[in-house]
Amino acid sequence: MVIPVHDVNPTRRTPWVTYALIAVNVGVFLATPAVGLSGLEGVTLADLCQQEAFYERYGAIPDELIANQPQPLVPTGDVGVGPAGPGCIVAPPSYEKSPVLSVLTAMFLHGGWLHLLGNMLFLWIFGNNVEDRLGKLRYIAFYLVCGYVAAYGFALAYSSSTVPLIGASGAIAGVLGAYIVLYPRARVWSLVPILFFIPLRLPAWLVLGMWFLLQWIYSAGYAVSEGGSVAYLAHVIGFVTGMVLALPLRRRTPTVQQRQWPPREWPPPEWPPPSGGRW
Repeated sequence: MVIPVHDVNPTRRTPWVTYALIAVNVGVFLATPAVGLSGLEGVTLADLCQQEAFYERYGAIPDELIANQPQPLVPTGDVGVGPAGPGCIVAPPSYEKSPVLSVLTAMFLHGGWLHLLGNMLFLWIFGNNVEDRLGKLRYIAFYLVCGYVAAYGFALAYSSSTVPLIGASGAIAGVLGAYIVLYPRARVWSLVPILFFIPLRLPAWLVLGMWFLLQWIYSAGYAVSEGGSVAYLAHVIGFVTGMVLALPLRRRTPTVQQRQWPPREWPPPEWPPPSGGRW
């Protein structure tokens, strides 16, 4: 596994949508209970119950997505004492929840700082070029479609699961899939842990191909990851969705060399232009 830090792939326009997505994700995280439970000591059972109730309400739950109806009993966020000892109280929900809209809210929730920063790093590096190629409105639609397909695809595979799905990983995986189709030869500065984090300039197809292969291996159960609660299959589905959606645009995408400025021959042979003419 390599850690990308920067790509050598200039853009023509400022990627305002990508910046906005990053800002919204960070802002939402700072307003959620998870920000107070990330790597800090002194976490109480009450804190964990509140976090569980929050994710239950705003996360995308596979069982709810398939049945298209919320669960009859949900955590309330309060602590109670039962026969087995203290625990989170469950009761009928006091709110109305739309499973379809929960996919949208779940795309902006994260379980901790590492989860958030890892997703935002990939979106920062690769999102700007995909936005530049698609345009702002198509990029927003593309991002949301990849996130929805990833969530519902995962729900179909684990239809009985009641564990909330949260995170922008499915949508961002779609961005990575589009990038590898549109800019496979773009160079990406990456850190290689097995080489003591030596920075290497690697082609995008290798960096993102290795990332996808690792997600597929974990999702297929051929290896065990430390992040046991990670929905790797959603990453795989989102990546493939992004690739498929980007395929029609591949032939019309200029190469990195074609988009370099200034051109290699500068000044051009006919410079300066003839008097009174245009060049």
